[in-house]
Amino acid sequence: MLSRGFLSFLKKGSLCLSLIAMLSAASSCNQVDDDRIPSLPVYIDLRGAGMWNSYGVAGVGLSRRFINWQGEVSPSGFPYTANTYVGFGGVLLIGGIDPFTAEPNVPLAYDLSCPVERSQTVRVYIDSDKLEAVCPQCGSRYDVLTAGGAPVGGPALTGKYKYGLRRYVCQPEQSGGYIVHN
Repeated sequence: MLSRGFLSFLKKGSLCLSLIAMLSAASSCNQVDDDRIPSLPVYIDLRGAGMWNSYGVAGVGLSRRFINWQGEVSPSGFPYTANTYVGFGGVLLIGGIDPFTAEPNVPLAYDLSCPVERSQTVRVYIDSDKLEAVCPQCGSRYDVLTAGGAPVGGPALTGKYKYGLRRYVCQPEQSGGYIVHN
């Protein structure tokens, strides 16, 4: 037979576990899921001043899209090779402020696919008035300049989960320019 003290301990323990589970669930609602888009290879070589000046971004809010999928190629004239990869739906390259270091005027890169839609052909575009990425299908809006692609409006923000854009790395090169990769 179990003692009263042990039964009391079990009740308190399960109460604590219940509280911990509820707090964990409540705090996870504030996190952004930026892994919803499938992780496919990304490698865009923009090394050297010539490549960067031709295909990079030169300031905050300036953007470029890299798409190489089923005959759709952007930007026009970009020298895609067998070693160039553009992720799931393409890559959005934009000048912004690094969300982790607050360094200004740095290139930032995201997958173009809307994480709510999860389609290679439903790609965000830049709203030139608000400088936010917008999904043409669901209307979700993302802060790509200062918040690392976090949702700021639409179903990506108000749904059960908060879906953010998948981020990629823009690695500076000694010879100038950057390499975008995951």
